[in-house]
Amino acid sequence: MVSRGRVVIAAAFAGLGILLLGLVYYAGLDNPLLEKVKLDLVGVKVLEVNSVDKRANLEVRFLVTNPSEKTVTVSTISYNLFINDKDVGGGHYSTQDIALPGRAAIYPGQSVELADKFDLVYSDRISDEYNAIINGKQVKLLAKGQVSIESALSIVEKNFESTFG
Repeated sequence: MVSRGRVVIAAAFAGLGILLLGLVYYAGLDNPLLEKVKLDLVGVKVLEVNSVDKRANLEVRFLVTNPSEKTVTVSTISYNLFINDKDVGGGHYSTQDIALPGRAAIYPGQSVELADKFDLVYSDRISDEYNAIINGKQVKLLAKGQVSIESALSIVEKNFESTFG
């Protein structure tokens, strides 16, 4: 015979399981809204050139547009930067170490510009692109990667590709 205590414990675990499944379902309702968020490359600026080490510090700027009706934040942007169709390296913007309320909120119908520092290192393979960017010449820029978009209950990883210039 099953004791009354075991039935109560089993019912409590079943109720907890149903509650957790409901929470996961409810959090997933935000995913289609988070997928609507758009990320665009809006510029690259030379901050500093170190001619001794043959390095240039760049600022890569992204515009995040939220057409949904949910407030969102961006926790990470991992990307490769291309100058004149040549891959010049990878970059990573992150606010993962900042609590959700401390991050830049992107309200419904609004846009926010986010900037990342990018270290461009000279090599023979990218010498033309390196010289063009540090000398302020017109270049075609492409950023390709993945962005993590978060709401209060959900996270979506989304691939992006954006050109500038």
